Amino acid sequence: MSAMMTSTLQHLARRVNIEYDASGDISWTDPSDATNVVVYNLGDIAWVCPHCSAALVWIMVPGVGFFYSGLLRRKNALSMIYLSMMTIAVVSFQWFFWGFSLAFSETATNGFIGNLKYFALRGVLDQPSIGSTRIPSIVFCVYQLMFACITPMLALGAIAERGRLWPTLFFVFVWSTLVYDPIACWTWNSNGWSFILGGLDFAGGSPVHISSGTAALAISVYLGKRTGWGSARLAYKPHNTSYVVLGTVFLWFGWFGFNGGSALSANLRAANACIITNLAASVGGLVWMFWDWRLERKWSAVGFCSGAIAGLVAITPASGFVGVSTSVLFGFMAGTCCNFATQLKFILGYDDTLDIFASHAVGGIVGNLLTGLFFYDGATEIPGGWLDHHYIQLAYQLADSVAAVSYSFVMTTIILWIMHFIPTLRLRSSEEAEILGIDDAEMGEYAYDYVGLEQEIGHTLEINGGVEAQAGGREGDHIHHHHSAEKTVDDDSR
Repeated sequence: MSAMMTSTLQHLARRVNIEYDASGDISWTDPSDATNVVVYNLGDIAWVCPHCSAALVWIMVPGVGFFYSGLLRRKNALSMIYLSMMTIAVVSFQWFFWGFSLAFSETATNGFIGNLKYFALRGVLDQPSIGSTRIPSIVFCVYQLMFACITPMLALGAIAERGRLWPTLFFVFVWSTLVYDPIACWTWNSNGWSFILGGLDFAGGSPVHISSGTAALAISVYLGKRTGWGSARLAYKPHNTSYVVLGTVFLWFGWFGFNGGSALSANLRAANACIITNLAASVGGLVWMFWDWRLERKWSAVGFCSGAIAGLVAITPASGFVGVSTSVLFGFMAGTCCNFATQLKFILGYDDTLDIFASHAVGGIVGNLLTGLFFYDGATEIPGGWLDHHYIQLAYQLADSVAAVSYSFVMTTIILWIMHFIPTLRLRSSEEAEILGIDDAEMGEYAYDYVGLEQEIGHTLEINGGVEAQAGGREGDHIHHHHSAEKTVDDDSR
């Protein structure tokens, strides 16, 4: 080790309660009890830290943006990619400000939410994390930030094609504080009520998928149906299947860090989580694709990608708790249940544009309940799941799922209706903006240099002082407009 590096490490060690030995290993000494020494494993830090698992989860957030963008019409394609980046920015500040403290401070004695002990990440650096004593708190904080970022983005697909962007950013901050942080606390904080009860959630069945999927349902109910819902006008196919595949690639790739990194250690549990994550996604994709084939006799890339995501969702809460062969069942059940759950929006009459409730909430519930059936783990004191005659475990999993669904739906609805009565924060866009496209109306930018225009039959709009609105290319058509009693807005109907 160079003299400059040694000097730098010694200087850092004097500022915090750590020491470096000749090999670079780190030991932390509790300042209140000099006999309490914790040794941090550098391999675990490397696996969980930003250049590995945390970075893998980060790439999932724009992956969601591309996945959602590809499923929409061209005139709304950019807004989802934009929101994926804005969500990272907003949640990163929220997590620094108070999110990490609310979710993971040891002071969560009420079992529901922590206090502001770590406000502005004060004191979050070298001390052992609440998740594992093998990594320092700052590493755990960065890793958990990525989960906090992706969760609201999953829910935001529900605003697609009819939601305003500025209120959405405000919603992300408030929702992360009032919905995500409490559920993460009661699920993963060692003082959380579900954690103490015995609920098992390895990587985010309830905090991430059930909470976001149910929030998407609440948003869909609040916003109402898109203009033309139920008619041929909205019976469109995804405008860019390549984006759907690209988003799936980012998500599948990142999920190795999502599930494997949740072991918080570079060990066999992490390796097992990675192999069953990949297998569940593969089986889920194939099963969904086969279910779709029976209807149209077509091999759907979108169907395969949807099933792969469903398989990934379902295996998430169980990825550190079940064996490889069991993951095949998780993939099959997710591909089947989530596929059929996409019909709920027609039965119940809500407009869930991207089937987020069907994929994430239903998939998360399937994963939680199957965890209670098939759990086995020689490293904990829990005597197994239903198959090992530990029947109460299924009840714990059910209680956790019901609590997450109920709390997320009710709290999300309350947030939306409070925003509704503040005009600048009202989430629903105008009909004019919906017809024109959110990209043009809210951003003045487009996913492509030129967006093909087709007439939106049945809609007229007076805008820009009676001059026909121009949408699409960066430079409008050079045409002379003549005033008339009614102007028709051209639009990309796909």
